[in-house]
Amino acid sequence: MNKLAVRGASALSGMLGGIVASVVFKQVWKLTSGQKDAPQATSPEYGWGEVLVAAALQGAIFAVVKAAIDRGGAEAYKRRSGEWVTD
Repeated sequence: MNKLAVRGASALSGMLGGIVASVVFKQVWKLTSGQKDAPQATSPEYGWGEVLVAAALQGAIFAVVKAAIDRGGAEAYKRRSGEWVTD
């Protein structure tokens, strides 16, 4: 039962993390580019460079947010249970 609860909490935190990462990316993009929205890969008005920079920045932000949430969750679980979460 404990493993099921951990997986449920992990799924919920993953969804929340996706939302947080999306908001952070949009704000970072606005601040760095001066544009409201990041270019989509299929947008004809943007070149390869702009599209790939946007994708790399978005990927980095999502990875950092995911790692922070996963690590925080694992440490919270250890504080409560005395054990480290294992996959």
